[in-house]
Amino acid sequence: MNHKFLIHGREDNVGVAVQDIKTGEKVTGVFLDTNQETMVQSGHDIPLGHKIALKPVKAGEAVLEYGETIGKATRNISPGEWVHIHNIKSARW
Repeated sequence: MNHKFLIHGREDNVGVAVQDIKTGEKVTGVFLDTNQETMVQSGHDIPLGHKIALKPVKAGEAVLEYGETIGKATRNISPGEWVHIHNIKSARW
């Protein structure tokens, strides 16, 4: 299968695009820890290397990658949405 995104850990709520993803595209990703596949429909164009939401994230909730908090949602984020500086505040600064 042609995976468009990968997920580092089971508890992550975002995946990382390994190819450009187009709005409306149904894309398949793979969990690196289990090799299990999952599918989501993109709500936005998502560039290579950027994040895609896998499940709903409410405003103020943690955005998880590698099982770690990488930021907090600044607004509600829906599955398939592009996750970037317009809807998260980085945990780094």
